[in-house]
Amino acid sequence: MKNRVLSELFEQMADALEFKGENRFKVNAYRKVSRVLGDLREDIEHVRKEGKLLEVPGIGKGTAEKIEEYLKTGRISKFKEVMDGVPPGIVDLLSIQGLGPKTLALAYKELGVKSVEDLVRVSKDKTLASLPGMGEKKLDNILRGIKLHAASKERISLGIALPIVEKIIDSLKKYNPTGRMSPAGSLRRMKETIGDIDILVESREGEEIIDRFTSLPDVQEVLAKGDTKGSIIVSEGLQVDIRAVPPESFGSALQYFTGSKEHNVHLREIAKKMGMKISEYGIFKGDKSIGGRAEEDIYEGLGLELMPPELREDSGEIEASGQGSLPRLLEENDIKGDLHVHSAYSDGFNTIEEVVLAGKRMGYSYLAICDHTKSAAYAGGLSEERLSKQMAEIDGLRKRISGIRILKGAEVDIKADGSLDLPDSILEKLDVVVAAIHSGFRKNVTERIVKAMRNPFVRIIAHPTGRLISKREGYDVDLERVLEEARKTGTALEINAYYDRLDLNDGNARRAKELGVKLAIGTDSHNTEQLWMMKLGVSVARRAWLEKSDVLNASSRLESRKRKSS
Repeated sequence: MKNRVLSELFEQMADALEFKGENRFKVNAYRKVSRVLGDLREDIEHVRKEGKLLEVPGIGKGTAEKIEEYLKTGRISKFKEVMDGVPPGIVDLLSIQGLGPKTLALAYKELGVKSVEDLVRVSKDKTLASLPGMGEKKLDNILRGIKLHAASKERISLGIALPIVEKIIDSLKKYNPTGRMSPAGSLRRMKETIGDIDILVESREGEEIIDRFTSLPDVQEVLAKGDTKGSIIVSEGLQVDIRAVPPESFGSALQYFTGSKEHNVHLREIAKKMGMKISEYGIFKGDKSIGGRAEEDIYEGLGLELMPPELREDSGEIEASGQGSLPRLLEENDIKGDLHVHSAYSDGFNTIEEVVLAGKRMGYSYLAICDHTKSAAYAGGLSEERLSKQMAEIDGLRKRISGIRILKGAEVDIKADGSLDLPDSILEKLDVVVAAIHSGFRKNVTERIVKAMRNPFVRIIAHPTGRLISKREGYDVDLERVLEEARKTGTALEINAYYDRLDLNDGNARRAKELGVKLAIGTDSHNTEQLWMMKLGVSVARRAWLEKSDVLNASSRLESRKRKSS
């Protein structure tokens, strides 16, 4: 969990330097380190003890020294130096959509804006609009950004919460190896953001398991400690609650605390009509318990099939269960390859060989190297010449590495007029062309995406709504029109598995399925530590009711290129 703390420290330093007007290369260097640490699954303290800090892609000598200092002393001296002269609330403001560092510096200097409260005040009384370059439209964008910022503070990203709860459960299993354990609530339903983290543990020795739980190494504060319940605060102020449940009611408790509320209310209505009652303690006919040890007891008692947790939102799953028509949801092991991975050729941290070998270890049949192209100069986008050099390197690796197919790809920018920033003469040489918008989020986005899909070489549209869950709403896009064009042209839309994107979201992905549009799940990994996020993309697909046949990269025989009529 120190990984996340260090990640946040480097991100704050990047924000502070950006506010001070430092050159973007230094700012981006800190941001890259923050991203590496945030995505690193191995405990950074263990990496340091093994003497392998410099082996982590993206960590150089200077960064390693700062990490060493923090792990030994609990602080980074450079942090204080960077933060000097930056009011505490300013860093928080830099994460608000629509509020760039130059605007913020001006608002601070001219209007005394030092906090979110200050920004809300000067936005609502329109004094912010008096600043140079600040029109009504930009002011509206900032007000929307303030709302999004507030909402993101109240929820925890799935990509942050899941590794934390998995680590806690792994630790507890050492002391309770035979007892069942599971996350519950919105985390078990794999929602993109969650509230507090809830864990259920099967145990008759509740006091002992709660004692172990509240004594874990990463506990920052113990909020409650009883015979069957405990509550702690871990890194980043996250609250984790645990409940010990006896074996005979573990299944019913897991069903009850998984939710959703709407799903459970619907089940209780069915039970009442059948003269039964369900609760966290079991399913009852009168005063007699007829089950509760397993979740299946609850559903079978009501004449229903067990529903995967991801579907339990009262969005038709109960009716489908009663009719025996639940979908056979996509499984993580159905995924045969990752169709959106970056390398050190653009803004990734690993060599192509390192990325491919990591994919091979995951059991993939293929993996597509899709680096940025020349319009994304900020990300080291590839020119035609550099892309040709990369393709030649892939040809050489194909001869040396067996057991996995390396696909030549590119994440090609969709320009302002809808054309692509590489010519067809280059695109036709690629196995996978992923087209994406990275700028001009309010400028004819729908028309640009539609035109890109009509290019015969474009296979996938990346992150189709452009949102970042914690930072921005996304493009001004008519998604229904995009979906219709995707159906006509046979273009797949991406479920981007990066935890702060998860784009398309589950609702839009389900609509794509209804229209017969294929989905492609890509991690958009910029280092090998991010490849695990395929799990998050699969969770979106499952919440969207997707089956194996709906997902492009669930096929083991992926065609190298799908030509379409333009």
